Amino acid sequence: MSGCLTRETMRADIAAAIHTQPNEVGDDDNLMDLGLDSMRAMHLVLLWQERGLMLDFSELAEKVTLSGWWAIAERHLHPRREAAA
Repeated sequence: MSGCLTRETMRADIAAAIHTQPNEVGDDDNLMDLGLDSMRAMHLVLLWQERGLMLDFSELAEKVTLSGWWAIAERHLHPRREAAA
């Protein structure tokens, strides 16, 4: 099911966690500045794990933008692509 995750579904999940609209979450916005705290971030990690995408919370904590999180997610979604690069 992790193959179903897209940047836009990630954006929508983040927006839902901070009670806003997806179009209010910019690619390079600091998610903490938008109201995402560590508890909500951990909830998102657990949500995505339930969908089959195993992300490391500490790795996400280093890059707190949608673009940063999506880059990390893509490495997990497409590990062969990274290995070939």
